[in-house]
Amino acid sequence: MQEIQVTEELDLSFVQTPHEVLKRLREAGPAVKVMLPNGSLVWIVTRYEEVRQALSETRLSKSFKGLNELMARHTKEGMAPKQYDEALVGHMLASDPPDHTRMRRLVNKAFTPRRVEGMRPMLEELTSSLLDEMDKHDEIDLLEALAFPVPMELLCTLLGVPQAERLAFGRYASVVLADLAPEGYEEATTAMREYLVKLIQVKRDNPGDDLLSALIAARDEDDKLSEGELLATIYLMFSAGTETAVNLIGNGVLALLTHPEQLAALRADKSLLPQAVEEFLRFDGPVNLATFRFTVEPVTLGDVTIPVGEVVMVSLMAANRDPERFDNPELLDITRPIGGQMTFGHGIHYCMGAPLARLEAEIALGQLLDRFPDLTLAVDPAELKWRLSTVTHGLDRLPVRPHGAA
Repeated sequence: MQEIQVTEELDLSFVQTPHEVLKRLREAGPAVKVMLPNGSLVWIVTRYEEVRQALSETRLSKSFKGLNELMARHTKEGMAPKQYDEALVGHMLASDPPDHTRMRRLVNKAFTPRRVEGMRPMLEELTSSLLDEMDKHDEIDLLEALAFPVPMELLCTLLGVPQAERLAFGRYASVVLADLAPEGYEEATTAMREYLVKLIQVKRDNPGDDLLSALIAARDEDDKLSEGELLATIYLMFSAGTETAVNLIGNGVLALLTHPEQLAALRADKSLLPQAVEEFLRFDGPVNLATFRFTVEPVTLGDVTIPVGEVVMVSLMAANRDPERFDNPELLDITRPIGGQMTFGHGIHYCMGAPLARLEAEIALGQLLDRFPDLTLAVDPAELKWRLSTVTHGLDRLPVRPHGAA
């Protein structure tokens, strides 16, 4: 491969201290070419206005077709590019119109606002039972105890995954999304694909009043999801759906516990909870880089022109701390006016699961604060580690003391 000049070769500080790295990249330009820690050579879009533009830019394709070949061409010589299982990525997030338009319209028929709101009682009961178990411990990992099981149990219930298989299935999703920890990736994707194929067949043979049955039945005149699209859509729900909610809850709790004045304000006025969730999404959101795009024509962002055939990743976290858009962006303020955060994207690929993620976070955080008024961190914040992913942004563990210091 011809030597390619990059602005910076990123190391694992991009995972462990991303805001510091992103501030530096944002100051360097609206779009900068870097080498990710896994050797991928990509352009990262860093500033708010250019992020909005890029997320709506039709000259930036999201098609998964040829993704493995594309990444092979844009990986540093001597480093093995990650191989994506194309059976699992042929969903609407990795498609362009008209395929994207058709798939999103069909999924919309199953994933209605009424169905999302109907999940509230299930979420409230689930959260309450998880907090009952937390109450028995002096110290516990909040991610394992609450943040992970809330979205995973909800999706597994909606889609009919048996109780005994849920924990292992959730682990597969975590491995698939950890793009800097390739160990076990192929085994995890194979296991997920095989399991989902079986699950779809079970629901096709025995349909019920559940989300998977609704997706199987979704039609628009003669259109329906193909077998491959259905498989990839369910995979998208499990992977992106769980990861976003886990990180939103975990990062939100960490933000509160490291900003006691904000925690006190929220305890004093619970009506601030929806506003607080929006601020957690902005301040330390669950997603760093939106998934791959590539230029099918040259694209100009600000004063930077990205040539054709280049890989582009949009930093939602960088946009959310752009001082040109947000006053005092590095300050956590749960009274900040709602609006503008980019965590769920923009344009045609705006996250369809955003209302559900917000609902999960509001219920989990609200009940947690009510139940444990003395909740504290069990370790120094400096000891916390972040999972090895450049796409998602979530803690590896979050040890807490539900009843305060011993």
